[in-house]
Amino acid sequence: MTPRTPLAHWARSALVAVPLILLSGCKMVVMDPTGDIAIQERNLILVATGMMLLVILPVMALTVIFALRYRKGRNPKAYDPHFTHSTRIELVVWTIPLLIIACLGVITWTSTHLLDPFRPLDRISATKPLPKDMKPLDIQVVAMDWKWLFIYPEQGIATVNELELPVDVPVRFSITATSQMNTFYAPTMAGMIYAMPGMKSMLHAVLNEPGDTWGYSGNYTGAGYSDMRFMLHGVDQAGFDAWVSKVRSSGESLSTERYLTLDEPSEKVPVMHFAAVEADIFNRAVNRCVKPGTPCIADVMALDRAADQGRYQAPRAAASDASMHDDMSHDAMSHGSP
Repeated sequence: MTPRTPLAHWARSALVAVPLILLSGCKMVVMDPTGDIAIQERNLILVATGMMLLVILPVMALTVIFALRYRKGRNPKAYDPHFTHSTRIELVVWTIPLLIIACLGVITWTSTHLLDPFRPLDRISATKPLPKDMKPLDIQVVAMDWKWLFIYPEQGIATVNELELPVDVPVRFSITATSQMNTFYAPTMAGMIYAMPGMKSMLHAVLNEPGDTWGYSGNYTGAGYSDMRFMLHGVDQAGFDAWVSKVRSSGESLSTERYLTLDEPSEKVPVMHFAAVEADIFNRAVNRCVKPGTPCIADVMALDRAADQGRYQAPRAAASDASMHDDMSHDAMSHGSP
């Protein structure tokens, strides 16, 4: 056997240490969130994983135990060539997984409704209920190629690739996309929510701690996908108010013309601020009629619905007239009329 040299020893140690050092710089945001919804989702992951390990760990242990205990030559007399069934083994093999699946089903059913992104929040955190008079902060999100547009309708401002949120204030996101399906993902707040052209999805969430994290696009959308991210800032209420005042003094306005320019595909887009926003621009983005002269989806659907109603009412009216004519003819014949 060739003795190991000191150089080989250090090289092997480096191969083990370097990945650990690199991983030590990573922050597992999904497992260390700062928002109540994301915390509940993290806890659901841990509970589900723990319950599945109740089966996985014993199976892994029994694999080794069976290999050692029943290996060839250990105890030839214990071998039973006629063994076909064991009620005790069947009970263990089937009962435990079924109980775990039943528990996971109950937990998943309950959590699916409690964590429904369309469901308004009923608490700020596990220890802080939602005050009855607290209104959520409305934010409208538009996924573009390849950037994020955030509109604050109550504040009358908008930003690109920057999301500023006050801590311990519920947020109601209205989310859409301009050209292709995308995914809005702020891991420290909540899970992934689809952003789809011509549709509006919702997300209710809250931040409970100040700090800066990244938000991402979770759906591959082409060349600029890897740089389609935004900075999420969590601040106190005073800091949020100061930031709003700063954006309002930026000077630029998000008009229809500026929106159409912004909607052109672009990569690595820097942070932008808009001091004012043209009214109803988000609803026009949802209905895909921001460009002047373009019919809105809602209007087209209303016209189609009215046309369908008229198309179905006409045969009914004709059938009603025919029925009335038959009744009159029957009455006339009953009275001997010609």
